[in-house]
Amino acid sequence: MNPITSFLVFVLFFGGLAAGNWVSPYLALVFFAAALVIAMSLKMANAWEKFVILRMGKLQSVKGPGLFVIIPVIDNVIAVIDGRIQTTGFNAEQALTRDTVPVNVDAIIFWHVHDAEKAALAITNYREAIDRVAQTSLREMIGSSMLAALLSDRKDADEQLKNEIGAKTAPWGITVGSVEIRDVALPEALQDAMSRQAQAEREKQARVILGSAEAAIAGKFVEAADIYAGHPAALQLRAMNIIYETTKERGATILIPSSMVDSLNPSVTSLALSLATKELPDPQVVPHKVAAAG
Repeated sequence: MNPITSFLVFVLFFGGLAAGNWVSPYLALVFFAAALVIAMSLKMANAWEKFVILRMGKLQSVKGPGLFVIIPVIDNVIAVIDGRIQTTGFNAEQALTRDTVPVNVDAIIFWHVHDAEKAALAITNYREAIDRVAQTSLREMIGSSMLAALLSDRKDADEQLKNEIGAKTAPWGITVGSVEIRDVALPEALQDAMSRQAQAEREKQARVILGSAEAAIAGKFVEAADIYAGHPAALQLRAMNIIYETTKERGATILIPSSMVDSLNPSVTSLALSLATKELPDPQVVPHKVAAAG
């Protein structure tokens, strides 16, 4: 009983008692009967509620929100429908994908009643029906999907479930807002196999990248060889730089192939040996330009 009805019953009942003390007990009974009739006639619906009313077994109206009146005995409120967004969790255990992999899938559906009349009259228990339809649709979707697609394309699976469940619940006055798959659980043995496969794919990709880098480096070496072939002096300067970089560390031992030494001219050879022994060459041996450069 809503607060307004309770207040009216209180006023009429105690008003009847007071009248009975001053007039007659029959008048008190009249006040009491009127209070009962008003209590049974007045109904209050909240902002999110819809009252489905039958009059003598036939649909009379859908009331709410606010205060409204019904005829006692003749009118009957058969359902109070909540129009707010509802959430229902559902799952599918040991469902087989199209590639025969057993998976456990948990999902949640967001829905609301857009037609209170259909929800009350078209189906016995629309909440239970939504749960059953959601589970059935989830198993059908899993059975028609490959495991890889189910794991990677969650949004497509969610949209497919939303459309299928929405099409089945629309005749009941129910709108499906969205469906979200929360978890896809795989058997442990399959998880280990997929982990090894992913690791092998990463190693393969790393080897491909390394091979590409080696090919790029080899190409650069070929370009450098072409440059050095056309400019022997540049090759000699590069050899001197390598010798110098090597002799910067104390106690370093340098092994120079004789072919490399022979390929250098006497002035460059003398300068290289002087750098290796940490001694300056004799100015009379090294030409003036080389000594100045040293």
